[in-house]
Amino acid sequence: MENDFDYLIIGGGSAGCALAGRLSEDPDTRVCLLEAGGQGDGLLVNVPSGAVAMLSKPINNWVMETVPQKGLNGRQGFQPRGKCLGGSSAINAMVYIRGHREDYDHWAALGNDGWSYDDVLPYFRLNEHNERLDNEYHGTDGPLWVSDSRTGNPFQDYFLDAARECDIPITDDFNGAEQEGAGVFQVTQKDGERWSSARAYLFPHLDRKNLQVETLAQVQRILFDGKRAVGVEFKQGKQLRTLRVRKEVLLSAGAFQSPQLLMLSGVGDMEELKKHNIHVVHHLPGVGKNLQDHPDFIFGYTTDNPATFGLSPGGMWRALMAMATYRKERRGLWTSNFAEAGAFLKTRPELSAPDLQLHMVTALVDDHGRKMHFTQGYSCHVCLLRPRSRGSVQLASANPDDLPLIDPAFLDDPQDLEDMVEGYKITQKIMEAPSLKRWMKKDMFTENVKTDDDIRDVIRQRADTVYHPVGSCKMGTDEHAVVDPQLRVHGIEGLRVIDASIMPTLIGGNTNAPAMMIAEKAVDMIRGNSRVA
Repeated sequence: MENDFDYLIIGGGSAGCALAGRLSEDPDTRVCLLEAGGQGDGLLVNVPSGAVAMLSKPINNWVMETVPQKGLNGRQGFQPRGKCLGGSSAINAMVYIRGHREDYDHWAALGNDGWSYDDVLPYFRLNEHNERLDNEYHGTDGPLWVSDSRTGNPFQDYFLDAARECDIPITDDFNGAEQEGAGVFQVTQKDGERWSSARAYLFPHLDRKNLQVETLAQVQRILFDGKRAVGVEFKQGKQLRTLRVRKEVLLSAGAFQSPQLLMLSGVGDMEELKKHNIHVVHHLPGVGKNLQDHPDFIFGYTTDNPATFGLSPGGMWRALMAMATYRKERRGLWTSNFAEAGAFLKTRPELSAPDLQLHMVTALVDDHGRKMHFTQGYSCHVCLLRPRSRGSVQLASANPDDLPLIDPAFLDDPQDLEDMVEGYKITQKIMEAPSLKRWMKKDMFTENVKTDDDIRDVIRQRADTVYHPVGSCKMGTDEHAVVDPQLRVHGIEGLRVIDASIMPTLIGGNTNAPAMMIAEKAVDMIRGNSRVA
């Protein structure tokens, strides 16, 4: 193994793979990517429906949990995160969403120059290879394939018809001029296969002589000379190794492990570090604070409709038969991301942007798929896009093998619960519209929920994450910020954080595409030039 690099990238997830692919385009720049998981390739990853087998199990997955959540009746939430090349883009539902214009304009208004919507849109376009849309909002030459659903599932139309029956507008592009409305999600797939960040940015370039990729390499800490990052220490098998860096360490370990690694390395709140006898390199109290995630509630129904996926004998037989279609045409059930359609809606008409997102699922989902039902069914998620609650990531110990203490503080702010109640009512109205109601056999979770207090109770009993943690290394210029608008860690030289943890506030939608956008923008910051107009 070479021991001297221009850039060391910690974490081979959505952002890390994009960084490695782009920075190694310059043959004179030596890049090393360190990933704690494995290759992130094979059938379970590449066949879209394989996500079901990985979501709830330690297959390419860290399978983390939160600390007990007061707002969820003391329950521990589940936090699956990708553990392989591609990171969470290798195990997610592949929904391609960027968020709302106002999200990024708000970042800029907080003092983050260069992060307005007009600033970031060119990087979304640079990242994207959209098979259908080619206009001012979309790119067609980027490495990330974005395509329409290939399942042909009629539940997409049932959902859209139900939305029309509720006077909800229909859109064919959630990432264009107007986000509000109902539609079918575009997905990060190419020819019916998952197109993770690794397949987009990394795997085509593994033969580059200036790019070294190390898997099963768990970073223990970042090494410093004074207050300059000079390398990393990582464990690979039973060996403890050290790599040095000439220019910068780029930390892309995600919303939970980026703050964890900073703290393990001595960068964080002084009192927190002293609790674990960690030498303080730099007091930075915002590390691990400002954690945000989308709280999510799921409606679920059984049905006799054979278009849904289920563990019934008929459902399993149809899934087996669908394999032939997938092998020949890369179409049908096995291309499904299950969350095939959805909507962006407002709890109050006077809001300037949607504050709810719905994911219509062509299967019965219960407890992240950890609770099985041997029947056909369908579900609908409703999540709150801009929760007021703020949580934290803390160290469980000074041992890098111990997962961090994750506290999203779900529903800590009382208004979050009230907004979720409104979201519940809006979603229930759609699910009971004629075009969907006719397929409903049994309401699995909300049949006896009648009053607002009943709704509050069932939300506290059943809500959890929809897998979008951000904000724990927030970008900004205030005393609680961790990185500046160039993503450089405050008070430290030669170290940037580049992933969803830098988001000062949650965006209105899924966070995978924004994580890659952040990496694309960071590449220009690192190089000191711009690839966009």
